[in-house]
Amino acid sequence: MAAPDSVAIDIDHLKAWIGREDTATDVIGEDLARKYHAMFDMPNASPRHGEAVPRLIHFCLAQAAIPTSGLGVDGHPTRGGFLPPVPLPRRMWAGGALTFHGDLKVGDAVKRISRIADVTLKEGRTGPLCFVTVAHRVEANGALLIEERQDIVYRAADTGGAGKAPPPAESGSFVKPMAAGTPLLFRYSALTFNAHRIHYDRPYATEVEGYPALVVQGPMQAALLCNYATELRGVPPVHFSFRGLSPLFDTDAFALHAKADKDGLALWTARDGGPVSMAAEASW
Repeated sequence: MAAPDSVAIDIDHLKAWIGREDTATDVIGEDLARKYHAMFDMPNASPRHGEAVPRLIHFCLAQAAIPTSGLGVDGHPTRGGFLPPVPLPRRMWAGGALTFHGDLKVGDAVKRISRIADVTLKEGRTGPLCFVTVAHRVEANGALLIEERQDIVYRAADTGGAGKAPPPAESGSFVKPMAAGTPLLFRYSALTFNAHRIHYDRPYATEVEGYPALVVQGPMQAALLCNYATELRGVPPVHFSFRGLSPLFDTDAFALHAKADKDGLALWTARDGGPVSMAAEASW
């Protein structure tokens, strides 16, 4: 199978990455906790040494320190290494699922063990899609605290074809208006050491990748929804999953939505009058 830009995809070669592992370590400092709280305007005081940190703050931990010379034109690390060298040009974090066995705390020495769990190739509306599933185990002080599945999707560049517009999102039983301006996107990219240019380089995002504005990070939307679930229930969820459905941009006025669903909450982000951007489930 070949992508629209005639790049061949050797799925058997890419599947050879299944089972590869990587281990990274980090320490949760008071400085990170303080900046994370400030970034999201959390009303309570930031946690001090020995106190629990918010769910999903571990997205900021143990990020690969790739030299700037090792970045591709899009700001991502060049293909290869731990992740398979998928030749499609667009790479996005599509979603994930997490189970929390306990709290990470300020001062914890954290170890993340990552393994390539699966690589699959599918045909999408605009061409081939390659999905890479990564399984993470996050440990602290010898105890397993987080089990995580991360879904990464690679796709071809947009061809300009218009598909059927998704319907507008419904309003939740609980709604929290939000704004994702450029400073918020910049701060999240900085804390996660993410150089993907669609989140901070407006000319690149609009002129090269064809977006109307800067793209709001999917993991940041997930963090906002997880924080909202914690705010509504008073305690952080034990299980949390999320899936990106449509892009959200820094120029959009949007809201966090939630409603009761089975044993937990269904949550989603949506711009005013627009479709669901990120859908999530939280349970306790």
